[in-house]
Amino acid sequence: MKPLVRNAALNSYVELSQSLGIDPRVLMKRVGLDPIGLAIQDRWISGVAVAQLLELSAATSHQEDFGLLLAERRRFSNLGPISLVIREEPDVRSAVELLIRHEHMYNEMLRSRLSEANGLATLKVGLELSEAMAARQAMELAVGAFHRVLRSFLGTRWQPVSVCFTHSAPADPATHRRIFGPVVEFDREFNGIVFYASDLNAPNTMSDPLLRTYARQYFDAIAVSRDTTVLDRVRDLIEVLLPTGRCSIEQVACSLGVDRRTVHRHLAASGETFSSVLNATRTQLAEQLVANPRRSLTEISGLLGFSAPSAFSRWFSERFGCSPRQWRVQRTQEQPFVGD
Repeated sequence: MKPLVRNAALNSYVELSQSLGIDPRVLMKRVGLDPIGLAIQDRWISGVAVAQLLELSAATSHQEDFGLLLAERRRFSNLGPISLVIREEPDVRSAVELLIRHEHMYNEMLRSRLSEANGLATLKVGLELSEAMAARQAMELAVGAFHRVLRSFLGTRWQPVSVCFTHSAPADPATHRRIFGPVVEFDREFNGIVFYASDLNAPNTMSDPLLRTYARQYFDAIAVSRDTTVLDRVRDLIEVLLPTGRCSIEQVACSLGVDRRTVHRHLAASGETFSSVLNATRTQLAEQLVANPRRSLTEISGLLGFSAPSAFSRWFSERFGCSPRQWRVQRTQEQPFVGD
């Protein structure tokens, strides 16, 4: 399977493109990405398509520093749920190590490594694209994003020993020098950031020790391993896409960066079909949502991807043997009374 990234990887892409006078919708469609889908931050999309989009955007806008300009707009929240945990880590070392160890939770293309020697720490950043292609902009976005994370811990005046890129310098390196300072270097043997190892021991001033345990417990509950199966990915995508009303095998395949036949083949190997996974996911969500009296049945119908409440009621009756309203009443009566 091709590597995926969260939609959040393109956070601020629309705004940056428009500020540079290019149409983001046209360029996204050229690489097979859905502009409307960007509204769903946790949706997974093709990493290769994102890398292609960044190169195309740089060429169209005549901005060799497009990826870096996008990195400049990065925020902690773009990392997803893991951002809640690293903010509460006690020091820079534990935060960076956690970010690297779980990078597959926000970007499956990333292959980062932290090493220390002779008083220096080296954060090497790699991209695994599954095919040969230009990825200068994606690399500068990744290195720039790591640089912003380090500065968020160490302060805006912090400066690394060196910021390295394997590609050649742009015609105008002004943006690079403004963001990284005079320490940026090109045509080096690796991509990444070199800084003093002692910086890793700096305490995290954002951390609240009382929240750290809760953040860790929350993260442990949602953390996924690198060997997440295609079936797991399909389930997650269905849950994300259902409220949009555009949940289909085609949309799931597009998010996975493959064709629909590949999705069918992987599901069949697990003894499933797209319809069976869709119905199982809907059933699980329906039980949770209908049991909540604060949600209207019309709202639930939309959250489960039905075009009309009547269609939802028919489906629910077939699955549960009664209408959603009857099921809710029955569940309410079954709940034990809790007195004062």
